[in-house]
This record gives sequence, C-alpha cells and structure tokens, in this order.
Amino acid sequence: MLSTEKYQEEFIAYLKTYAINKEPKNLYEPINYILKLGGKRLRPTLTLLTADIFGGQYAKAFNAALSIEVFHNFSLVHDDIMDDAPLRRGKSTVHEKWDINTGILSGDAMLIMAYQLFENYEPTTFHALAKLFSKTALEVCEGQQYDVDFETRHDVTISEYLKMIEYKTAVLVAAAMQMGAIIAGASNKDQSNIYEFGKNLGIAFQLQDDYLDAFGDPKTFGKQVGGDIIENKKTYLYLKAKEFLNETDKKVLNQLFTSTPKDATTKIEVTKELFTRSGSAEATKKAIKEYTEKAFSILENLNISELKKSLLKSFGEHLMYRTV
Repeated sequence: MLSTEKYQEEFIAYLKTYAINKEPKNLYEPINYILKLGGKRLRPTLTLLTADIFGGQYAKAFNAALSIEVFHNFSLVHDDIMDDAPLRRGKSTVHEKWDINTGILSGDAMLIMAYQLFENYEPTTFHALAKLFSKTALEVCEGQQYDVDFETRHDVTISEYLKMIEYKTAVLVAAAMQMGAIIAGASNKDQSNIYEFGKNLGIAFQLQDDYLDAFGDPKTFGKQVGGDIIENKKTYLYLKAKEFLNETDKKVLNQLFTSTPKDATTKIEVTKELFTRSGSAEATKKAIKEYTEKAFSILENLNISELKKSLLKSFGEHLMYRTV
C-alpha cells in the first residue's frame, strides 16, 4: 500500500500522458486546459487506493480513475456555463477563455471520452464499469437540476438538500471507490459496502465544504470565503439557521438572502453571526461528524485487513478536519 499522497502523485503523472494533441484544436485545447487546472484529484486517487485495498494492482485502475476525473471536469465546464462563472481554480473558465459554444462542445466530447476509457478493460469489467458510470452520471445531472431548482424555491427541506448533495457530489465519490473494487475483483458485497462508505464520506465532504465556505480561513480555503452567502445558496447552514432562528431573526436572514449588494462584506458578516448564534454552525459540524462516523461503521463489514480499514479511516478523518 502507498500513502494517499503517493496515489495522487501517480495519478497526476498518468494524467500528464493523456494530453490530446489532434485536430480540431478548438475542441481539444479546452479539454487539455481544464484537465491541467489542478484540483484535489480526490476521486481518481480514491479509485487507485480502493483497487489496492482489495488486492488489485492500482496501475490497472488508471483508466477508470482518469474516466472519473474527465467526467468530473466535464461537469465543471458545463456547471460554469450555467452559473456564468468567470473563474475556476483561480483561472478563467473554459467558456470565458474561449466561448460558450466551445465550452458546450468540448464538454460533450469529454463525456464521450470518459466512456471511451472503459474500452481498455476486458468485457466483463467494461460492462460493470459502464453500468455504474451511466447510473452515476445521470444522478449527477439530477443533482445539478435539484440545485438549480432550489435557487428559486423558499421551501427547500433538509432532506431535499441532503438528496441534492448526495446526487451532485457524493455518488461520484462512491462510484470512484466502487470502480477500484470492480477492477480488483472484489465481491459484490464488498463493492456495495465500499460504495456506501464513499457515499457517506462524500456527503460529509460537501457539508464540510458548506461550512468552510462560510467559516474557512481565506488563506487556506482556496476560494472566496462567503461565496455561497453572496450567491444566496440555500446550504445546510442556511436551512438549519431557518429551522432554529426566531421569527425576527428569520426575517433578517430572508432579507439578506434576497439581496445582492455591491459590497457583500456586511451581508457575509451578519449571516455568519446568525449561523453561529442560531446553532446552525454547530449543527453542521455535528452532521459532518455523523456522516463520517456512518462511513466508518461500514468499514467493519469489509473483507479487508484491519490495517487497510485503518488507512480508509485515516483518509476520512483527514477530510473531516481539512481546512481547504
């Protein structure tokens, strides 16, 4: 077994060999650009790690890991168009650097390329990977649509929000881990359990992202703190605050989340104060811990050594206490 950082390094080295240098340039250059923008590479790292954990050769999982990363970045290209986002990881988004039509078409090509990567596996493995990928890709689209719908709704519930982040974020983490298990030839039971582990970890990851967006350190978070507040996103923090606040403070929160001031400093500070005073901030940290511990409880059902369970637990703890 390698360290998580080593799996990440190995994947990044493999990714560099994937540069597509062919015509038409305006289709493939944006793909190379978005894939080289960096990021945590969390999902492909998990694919390699899981293949190793179940006794496979992690090098055999490179193409599945790359498929997950290409798909993830495809979704980011299209999300950025939908959000009219100017920046991604501190650099111009694809549709800003080129144009919207290029972003749509290059994104479409990335989705096809993600499927193509499964062709490197023998038929039985190809079928299992493609079946899981199709299910996951559709759920990610469903999650994105829920997210869009919630922007204009004022009656979003906690359970609806959790379903949205499960589909938009967590299922891709879960699928990344199950793909590693598939390639390693793990049993169906172990595949199912590692999927559930990844899904719960993915929900905790997104809740942590919600929390860090409001309360993270600007020096380490990597993006603007308070971005969700500026965009009036109905995150777990917001929904819990609405649940806990008295009617007067609830009206203040509602007013804040229907405003778009040029200088959002006051809006961010007042909202954060309401999140803290209501108990929403603490409730969010509690939920992060609960989903992480739910993931850890699934480890007991995996047919792997205690050392490997400990490695997965350490990875989960790292995510729970991260600052970026």
